[in-house]
Amino acid sequence: MRTALLQSSGRPGSVVENLKVLDEAAGRAAAAGAGLLVTPELFLTGYAIGDGLARLAEPADGEAADAVAETAARHGLAVAYGYPERVSDGTGTVFNSVQLVAADGTRLANYRKTHLYGGFERAHFTPGGRQVVQAELGGLTVGLMICYDVEFPENVRAHALAGTDLLLVPTAQPHPFQFVAESLVPVRAFENQMYVAYVNRVGQEGEFEFVGLSTLAGPDGTARARAGRAEELLLADVEPGLLAASREANPYLADRRPGLYGTPD
Repeated sequence: MRTALLQSSGRPGSVVENLKVLDEAAGRAAAAGAGLLVTPELFLTGYAIGDGLARLAEPADGEAADAVAETAARHGLAVAYGYPERVSDGTGTVFNSVQLVAADGTRLANYRKTHLYGGFERAHFTPGGRQVVQAELGGLTVGLMICYDVEFPENVRAHALAGTDLLLVPTAQPHPFQFVAESLVPVRAFENQMYVAYVNRVGQEGEFEFVGLSTLAGPDGTARARAGRAEELLLADVEPGLLAASREANPYLADRRPGLYGTPD
């Protein structure tokens, strides 16, 4: 499945403008044969917008979600997008979420970030409580995660054990942590025998300088495609044949000894 990674910070603070950026990218991705478009973390609103996160947050079935679904259906490709999710229970709870929408506009899966990074995120979001969220797409089992979550090996291993083939990781990775994109993400893909689509914001936004370097890492531990430091629509293929061959050659999951991995007394 050809996968498009939209490396962009969009227009922080404007959902309307970000929906336009998403629509334009979806058109280009579909024209290039992509079946899936993935955006960065909190793409619909912007990341470093302070209290604007709560103000612009919407339910998973809100107006912005409907607009994304319409874009996906019109261009005929699935879309995974980051956004702040407000729970419709009157509590004011807001999650840092990613939603996957099918090519016909059907909402397939919604994931809430479980590991919040730093005081900024903890001040604005509640951590999610569900580790593995998946959906079937294009013959692949697709898993969802957000940024800091991928830096915990237990998280990605849980996806591997649950059968994830392609892990989508919308990201807001700032300087000086570019080694995560450059080194850690390909290692996560190799040690768990899956594809990892790590899609970052880029440029200066408030106090954060996002480093770009979005990548589709393969189960062979290589970056099958890598973006630079500017806005870019990156295209790369997820190949089931390579995935099967790599899993046969690297039996990490079969060779595990879980009885040794418990918490020390």
